[in-house]
Amino acid sequence: MATLTIRIPDDKHGRLKALAQHRHVSINKLIEELSTQALAEFDSEIRFRALAASGDVNKGVELLDKIDEHFSK
Repeated sequence: MATLTIRIPDDKHGRLKALAQHRHVSINKLIEELSTQALAEFDSEIRFRALAASGDVNKGVELLDKIDEHFSK
């Protein structure tokens, strides 16, 4: 497992700390969850662009539907 040190403004750190407390997780776990979400969104965009480039409209629409389902939870 890697260690990552980041610099963020104090006010943002405070807000992240409050969010982590609200979710009953550590700041480390919160950042891990948020990065997982960001990577999933990125992977979906890459897959969508690949499908769009291949001209397969139905698969592209299916992927958009999955994204909508994810964010409507």
